[in-house]
Amino acid sequence: MARKSGSYSEITGPKVKGAALKLFAEYGYAAVSMRQIAREVQVQVGTLYLYTSNKQNLLFDLLQDHMTQLLAALKKSQQPKPPTEQLREFCRFHIFYHLDRADAVFISYMELRNLNDENFRLIENLRREYENQLEVILSAGQSEGVFAVEDTKITTLALIAMLTGVTTWYRQDGRLSRDHIEQVYWEMIKKLVGV
Repeated sequence: MARKSGSYSEITGPKVKGAALKLFAEYGYAAVSMRQIAREVQVQVGTLYLYTSNKQNLLFDLLQDHMTQLLAALKKSQQPKPPTEQLREFCRFHIFYHLDRADAVFISYMELRNLNDENFRLIENLRREYENQLEVILSAGQSEGVFAVEDTKITTLALIAMLTGVTTWYRQDGRLSRDHIEQVYWEMIKKLVGV
């Protein structure tokens, strides 16, 4: 297959990542070959290696991109407020951010196991950094006596799992709006933290 006109790094690089994300989410990392990714992007297999050294690094780049963009967006959204308001905003942020990135969320959870040890540690550190943002809110609320949770770490992990689960069943054309879903989740979360 001849090189496509306009196959430059700022065009083809994102296409490679987009194709890999789509294929990994649909078929699973192990079942997808570099040849399939090249076919999806409409480039020769060898061209892919201008953008990534191998499939493992491509998976790592996708997971790292997801986490660094998530952390940057969270940081941008944060305001100094009382813990209850911070928790509400974190929950709203998490639901809305992730609903727009269902494939990235799916592979971030399902394909984490396919990273080599070094890459796994790096992604795990980014995940902990995100989790810590929520745990800080819960700890502050606990200290101020507005939250009643037995263990802030377990509560953090439970909340993130619960919030992330929305991406598996939400449908754009479903019966519930995003705002309504966020409100229902907020009511459940208030009970969970004793508000």
